[in-house]
Amino acid sequence: MTTAAPSIQQELASAGALLEAQPEQALARAEAILARGKVPPAEFLACQALRRMGRAAEALPRLAALAKSQPRVPALQWELAQAASEAGATEQAIAALEALTRQSPQVSTGWFLLATQLRKAGREQDGWRADLSGVHAASRDPELLKAAMAMNGGELDEANAMLAARLSRIPEDAVATRMLGEVQWRRGDMTTALDLVEKAVAMAPGFDLARDFLIRLLLQTNRLPEALEHVEVLVRSPVKSPGHELLLASVLVRLGEQERAGAIYRKLLTLQPDQPQVWQNLGHVLKTLGDQPGAVDAYRAAVTHQPTMGEAWWSLANLKTVKLGPEDIAAMEQALVALEPEAEERKEDVFHLHFSLGKAYEDARQTEASFRHYDAGNRLRRTMIVHDADEFAAEVRAAAETFTAPFIAAMGEGGCPAPDPIFVVGLPRSGSTLVEQILSSHSQVEGTMELPEMMIIAGRLQARVEEGHFPDFASMVRSLTPADRARLGEEYIERTRVHRKTDRPLFIDKMPNNWQHVGLIKLILPNAKIVDARRHPLSCCFSGWKQHFARGQTFTYDLGDIGRYYRDYVAAMAAYDAAAPGAVHRVIYERMVEDTEAEVRRVLDYLSLPFEAGCLEFYKNDRAVRTASSEQVRQPIYRDAVEQWKAYEPWLGPLKAALGEVAETYPAVPEGLAVSG
Repeated sequence: MTTAAPSIQQELASAGALLEAQPEQALARAEAILARGKVPPAEFLACQALRRMGRAAEALPRLAALAKSQPRVPALQWELAQAASEAGATEQAIAALEALTRQSPQVSTGWFLLATQLRKAGREQDGWRADLSGVHAASRDPELLKAAMAMNGGELDEANAMLAARLSRIPEDAVATRMLGEVQWRRGDMTTALDLVEKAVAMAPGFDLARDFLIRLLLQTNRLPEALEHVEVLVRSPVKSPGHELLLASVLVRLGEQERAGAIYRKLLTLQPDQPQVWQNLGHVLKTLGDQPGAVDAYRAAVTHQPTMGEAWWSLANLKTVKLGPEDIAAMEQALVALEPEAEERKEDVFHLHFSLGKAYEDARQTEASFRHYDAGNRLRRTMIVHDADEFAAEVRAAAETFTAPFIAAMGEGGCPAPDPIFVVGLPRSGSTLVEQILSSHSQVEGTMELPEMMIIAGRLQARVEEGHFPDFASMVRSLTPADRARLGEEYIERTRVHRKTDRPLFIDKMPNNWQHVGLIKLILPNAKIVDARRHPLSCCFSGWKQHFARGQTFTYDLGDIGRYYRDYVAAMAAYDAAAPGAVHRVIYERMVEDTEAEVRRVLDYLSLPFEAGCLEFYKNDRAVRTASSEQVRQPIYRDAVEQWKAYEPWLGPLKAALGEVAETYPAVPEGLAVSG
């Protein structure tokens, strides 16, 4: 712009200082300068003041004329764009912003405003690209880089302060907003993190990395329909990425839409067949759908492309009806040797290989070698998870001591009256998948999967105790009014609706850990049914110990821990049986094996359902099954697994000691058993 005389510069500085707080005064002073002659900086100041006074349409022609005479001034193009945007002159705003981003491509705010205007003009893909250019520009912003370094270095308070300060100056900064959301996530504040990342995506819908992060946060909080909505937007990005397709497939798997997920994996493998992770994911889908030969081929393709891929070997070994042969054992032993130099970084591959070799040697009846590898896998995995047996026992005891008969009576009626849910609870490897498969073969019952919703609700309530809102668990539960209980029950019904694919009136939630919450279940869903699947403690615990679970079940990686867990479970269920007789129906696995029809009739009577012969031919049910027993429940009941633990008895001393008399009296409960400390 033209250099003004010193006295005019002083006047301009004085008027400019009034711009934000007193734009009317700033305008008056700028117009006074202009009355004495043509002064472009004063004209610019007048236009700025007009826009801040809400008179953008009045400022627009003056700014356009000024920009025409001085086209290479970025600040002028920015003001013109802002005025045009506010005046509804979208095309004029786009032209100004395109000029600005050509001149100053490093200014992210210009790109983001351009994206907004392009969308207003219906140019969705161009707007998306502008957002991506804005993100790219922000990646070189020194202030944001400094905040990112602090965040990645674990200095979360410092990063939080820097980002908050920036947002106070530039509240529409989508990149800083997303980063602040990540800081809150790292702090463990999921609610605030979600709010911030959702805000960032709303500011810049083409901010692919923010939407990707949002999808992962939604998955962590089990908000699956919202995750699907966002990932279906993400796959339409003009910047194509196989990662977007993989994320869509992951969401579909979580929603039980296995066929759609499988189609995505196949498409990706057609384009690039040497992707072991995608082969493994396809194997998981085919296993769930009951296509065992296809699953075997997919897992073998994964280990062919990456012989040290422990999870793929375990996925193959975990197909309970598949036996790994001498060549497989040699390949896995060789993979362990190859991993030795990087064993610390590749722990997951190492422990998966140990579990796989444990299963392979078990199938070969080399029991000592089998136990050695199972033990090595469990010991390594135990170092990677957190499980405090004492703390867990205290939580179980608190629940058992809360839901006494007088307490239940005092709470009275309440909750959501929906009769839909059937909770199948117990320990993993207790026969719960068999029970689920039998019941889901009934015309009135739909099988879903292990649903986390009840655990999420229970965890949220427990957090209120841990945050100091209540002195103890009992006080928190006692505070729940009938309306609270109804709301929580309705929340459960609503959150699980996405997993129901048929119009059958009843559905199964097979999350085994829900035994910890039977009191809460009956409090908020009084008409729900609870089936407790129980198996001999040595058989069940040993089977769980030699099974690596994809997530959760942190108590299974130590024989003492799993024995204590089983004992706590038996004691807690005994306490609830005494407090609410008949509320829970127990299925003893060994009885189900010996006299299937009688046990099926008993459980159907408990559920008030008529007997159907299809329940005895459960293995013909082609529904998707996602647990470790998916192949076993697709064949008639067999007795081979009932006493598999006996071959390993010489090494099960810690398990026997932890179980105590629970193992000796099974299926009866030891008299006077209390939750162990």
